[in-house]
Amino acid sequence: MDRPSVLFVSLDTVRADVAYSGKFPGVEGLRRRGVTFRQAVSSCPLTPVSHATVFTGLQPPNHGIRHLFREQLRADVPTLAERLREVGYRTGAVVSCPGLNKWYGIDRGFDFYDDEIPLLPDGRDPLAVGDVKLRGLALKRAPMVAERAGDWLAEQNSPFFLFAHFFDAHWPYEPPEDVGVAVDNPYEGEVAYSDHYLGVLLDRLAAAGHDIDSMLVVCFSDHGEDLGGWYSNDHAGERGHPYEEGHGCLLHDATQHVPMIFSGPGVPTGREFHEQVRLVDIMPTVLDLLGLPATPTDGESMVSFFRDLAGTSRPAYSETYFPQEKREASEYRELRALASVRTDGRSKTIWQPVEGGAVDWYDLTADPDEFHPVPLVSPTVAPPAVSPVVD
Repeated sequence: MDRPSVLFVSLDTVRADVAYSGKFPGVEGLRRRGVTFRQAVSSCPLTPVSHATVFTGLQPPNHGIRHLFREQLRADVPTLAERLREVGYRTGAVVSCPGLNKWYGIDRGFDFYDDEIPLLPDGRDPLAVGDVKLRGLALKRAPMVAERAGDWLAEQNSPFFLFAHFFDAHWPYEPPEDVGVAVDNPYEGEVAYSDHYLGVLLDRLAAAGHDIDSMLVVCFSDHGEDLGGWYSNDHAGERGHPYEEGHGCLLHDATQHVPMIFSGPGVPTGREFHEQVRLVDIMPTVLDLLGLPATPTDGESMVSFFRDLAGTSRPAYSETYFPQEKREASEYRELRALASVRTDGRSKTIWQPVEGGAVDWYDLTADPDEFHPVPLVSPTVAPPAVSPVVD
């Protein structure tokens, strides 16, 4: 069978509310072409952990990466790129930050994997630096992502699988170019910058003879960003959590509620769904759309949304073990790993899975910004979302 080419676009560090604000032409064009999931949830507010979930369909306990820079992808876990290469796809990726370095193993299955990034301004190797903000100074800017991805595309025949990763919305929020989009703050300026070069990449696709409407496109973010007061649901800094420098230590919606857009063959156009889905659902959905056999995953195909124009919400598990690393390297001795389950957009429970302690429940209808937790008794079992599925 003739299968469509596949394009994955990761808009790293982009919040759902900002992505869906209507300000960004690239995102809006994809939304018109396909389906927008308004309530998508990330598994972790860390780049390597979240992307590993996207490319394996597994939650962090099962794919093996749980900290910022301690673990690599489990060798026995198949990746989406491996599955597509097995059936004849040419596979390429251009990534733009330390968190997607080949060391993690997320490059498995890619024929071409460009993870080149510069050293930090002080000359250090960013892979040896645990500070999530400082590491963000080492990045491949959006023009280079679009250029190198476009160069690879120009040499490909269909079918291909391209992963383009834009990291510009990460701190320090200093957009290098005004792309003519009215924004409210420098963070949104960086999102606009990424979005502009997403458009450049799509133009390169067309120039190379690839029809985007005949291609399966998945656009998502790995996590959002807590801006310490620029948005009503921020919790960082003076909002009570000085250690939360953008993302990594908390599991509130500022970082866990992310954009997710599908377009292409088998996907209706111009539709929105408000039922809750997860990044862990991306891989099984892509395999289903391509008519490929499913692999054991923690996710569930979303093709029913496309076929029936309806679906049901799925409980969303998230975790972060970065607080353990942050505690070891800072004065914040109170930091603990966190886990959460967000139900159908109406409630969320957050707890400490390793050392015990506070368990907080949030009524997201009455308290959408998550400032009024209701204490609960500590859970005694892990949620079903993390049950092992890999032998």
